Amino acid sequence: MNHRDLSALGAGFGNAALGSQAVFRTALEALSHPGRVLEIAHDAQAPKQGHAASAALLLAMLDADSTLWLSPTLAASDAALWLHFHTGCEIVEDVSVAQFAWIGQGDVKPSLASLAQGSDASPDQSATCVIDLDSLSQAARPQRAWLLQGPGIQSQQTLSVHGLGADFLVQWAANHAGFPRGVDLFLTAQNHIAGLPRTTSITLQGGH
Repeated sequence: MNHRDLSALGAGFGNAALGSQAVFRTALEALSHPGRVLEIAHDAQAPKQGHAASAALLLAMLDADSTLWLSPTLAASDAALWLHFHTGCEIVEDVSVAQFAWIGQGDVKPSLASLAQGSDASPDQSATCVIDLDSLSQAARPQRAWLLQGPGIQSQQTLSVHGLGADFLVQWAANHAGFPRGVDLFLTAQNHIAGLPRTTSITLQGGH
């Protein structure tokens, strides 16, 4: 890390405390109401690589005691230095020991089972994963939309995503079944996020 690297970095929140609190409140709302697409408003100068919503989310959640794994395009970009400089987090190469993981759009995604699962006694020791997607919407698309059910959802919630692997729903079913162990997710598209806590079940619209 040299002065030239640091001079090229974008700034964090204009007011670190207020900025973090505002983004953290949005993150809590997203997890409290799974599948609800929310805009993250912030004034941070996000890295060039990765969605701005993901960068702001991690800027609010990480600190010097946090470990973060980044997918290849993010690890090789300004995102790694930006988050390390502004939060003091430790960037790790082994996804299984990371408390947080950020997966860039189009990168190969590690299986949910490979992330820290926590334990029955300490479910809070599991990983939180942030995934950049091509698109994210509450508008239903024929035979593509998810139907979400669980705590925080009245009846059911519709969510349409584009950019996850074909086997994601199989992985999520196993993640959901492992409760209280399991991974919590934030899905992002540019400046918007949706939360997927492990308590949420997902079926495909139409059952296909």
